[in-house]
This record gives sequence, structure tokens and C-alpha cells, in this order.
Amino acid sequence: MEHRAALTPATAKILLDNGFKITVERSDQRIFDDEEYVKVGCPLVNTLSWKTDAPADAYIVGLKELPENDDSPLHHTHIFFAHCFKNQGGWKELLHRFDAGNGTILDLEFLNDDKGRRVAAFGYMAGFAGSAVAIDVWCHQQTKSNVPYGALKPYPNEDALISFTKERLAAAAANNNNEYPKVMVMGALGRCGTGACDFARKAGIPEENIIKWDINETKAGGPFPQIMQADIFVNCIYLNQKIPPFITQELIDGDRKLSIICDVSCDTTNPNNPIPVYTINTTFDKPIVPVATSNTTKPLDVCSIDHLPTLLPRESSDMFSHDLLPTILALKNRSESPVWNGAEALYQEKLAAARV
Repeated sequence: MEHRAALTPATAKILLDNGFKITVERSDQRIFDDEEYVKVGCPLVNTLSWKTDAPADAYIVGLKELPENDDSPLHHTHIFFAHCFKNQGGWKELLHRFDAGNGTILDLEFLNDDKGRRVAAFGYMAGFAGSAVAIDVWCHQQTKSNVPYGALKPYPNEDALISFTKERLAAAAANNNNEYPKVMVMGALGRCGTGACDFARKAGIPEENIIKWDINETKAGGPFPQIMQADIFVNCIYLNQKIPPFITQELIDGDRKLSIICDVSCDTTNPNNPIPVYTINTTFDKPIVPVATSNTTKPLDVCSIDHLPTLLPRESSDMFSHDLLPTILALKNRSESPVWNGAEALYQEKLAAARV
């Protein structure tokens, strides 16, 4: 249930004004209606028509993974989140498709400036939304623990989400001795962690209940028993190397307050996942999965949705597209752009690894 867009109508208008040709595929899922693109001058084409109709030199811009159950060669240059550069499940198979078609991946996750910082990211909104879902699950556990947690639906705007959460928290706190939950955010100083802390704050969680951990608190290496004393754990780290696990089965089987983990980082299929207590990605239809534990008095759920910002799809898209715009404009002189050159060099490196 992905509703976001890498290029919004406002961004498309700026690109058109700068001489770009923007063709938009029809979509009934995207938060921006087809007509919003038509109004700024973008022609519409059928879904997936890029496979057969897009010119050979066209850039295919999207967000998430390509359609499943397709092993056909890929001939174009794709700008999207490929999720295959960190040895995720199926990474070699996807790279082989690009290799067979002489195509290229310019991965949105790895568009970095000269200081190594990403030029555009959904990280802040991922943390913001992840914190919202985790807090809402905790509220459900306090008020309707005998009823399965239902599907998530996107909110029209941030204010609606915050208003809803405040109501839920008030009811849940009343069932919890008027105590608000303790929310522990791992990676609290990064973009994602900042978003998680900001949402907790805006929803009314007292500042002293927001436990902020980052490099200084984790430099000794996990596992960390302190996580078990929080009610909610939101993992927002960026995993780029093997690290000791934050949580172990022994910890969750023991005495704890922890009842919901939101793994915003969502390194589910990464062999170095520091939260090795679950094995599947959850979805908006089924947002949580129970964790197997011998602690029968305190159930534990995990949320591992890999597209959390779609909880607020319009605001997430607007923020991301605004930040991405200067880099898209640089495609006019791609060979002179350090950002694009770096992305292509990384693709070639990963392609070579897939050939081994």
C-alpha cells in the first residue's frame, strides 16, 4: 500500500520549466491524483508502460521495488530504492536482471553529497510515523488487548494523526495508573531518530519518558538490558556493518516492561540485523507480528513495515521531492555531478560482487 511519489506535481512543474520531459504513469494508489500532474503539463501513460514504450535513454523514476515474479532483463537507468546493495534477500537476482539488459541502478538510498550525507531521505518521516505506530500499538495493548490490532490507513495530514494519537494515549494512560509509556529511541540523533522523538513529544509523551540513545550510549556494544525497561522501543539506526545485537531471546524471555518494538530500520533480511527476534516484514494490512517468547505474562509485538512514511504520504513526498529536486536537475549534466557519479560507481561495485 504505497502512496508516496518521488516526484510530486510541484517538483514536476519545476523540472518541466527547466526543459525536462516528464511522463507520468497512471495510478490509483498514489496520493497525488493523475489530474494534479496533468494540470502542470505532464502527459499520462499506462502503468508499467515504461517496459515497452519508454525511450532507451529515459530515466525510470520510482520509489520501491520493481514488480515481483518478473525476471526479464532491464534496459533502462532506474532511479529508485532498489534494496539490493546491502545483501538483502534477492539482491543478486535483481542485479542480474540489470546486468542482462545493460541497465543501471542509481539508488535513491545512496545519493550522497561530498560530505557523505544523503541528498534526500524519508528518514525523518519514517521515524515520525514509526513512533506513531508504536505508540498506537501500546495504546491498543492497554485498552483492547483481547482484540487483534487492525489495519493501518494513511492520514490526510500530521495534525489528524497527532490528534488521534493524543486521544488514544489519554484512554490508555487511564488504564495504566495514569502513566504514559516510556519510549526508547535508538539512533536518536539522526534524521530518523529525530523524527521518532519529535512525534512522541508532539503526541504528549513527557520529555523525561523519551529515552534517547545514540553512539555514546551504544559504543560498548550490545545486547542492552536497558531496552527491556522501556515500554516502547523504536529502532532508527542506519545499519552499514555487522554489530552485536541490541536484543536477544534471553532478554525478551526475562522480566521486562517492553511490549512493542518498531524496527524502523527494517533490516529484516539483513544477516546483521541487530534485532534478531523476528523474520518477516509486516504491512499496513497486518502491522504487527507477535514475538515468540517464554514470558507468557508480557506479550511482545514487532512492527517492521518498510514504507512507514506512507502513513503521511503527501507530507512525506513533498519533503523528499523538495530535497531531491537539485539532484534531479543535475541530471542535465550527469557526468559532471559527484552525486550521480558516486551512485553509478556504487552500482558498478555491487554489480561486480553479484557476478562472483
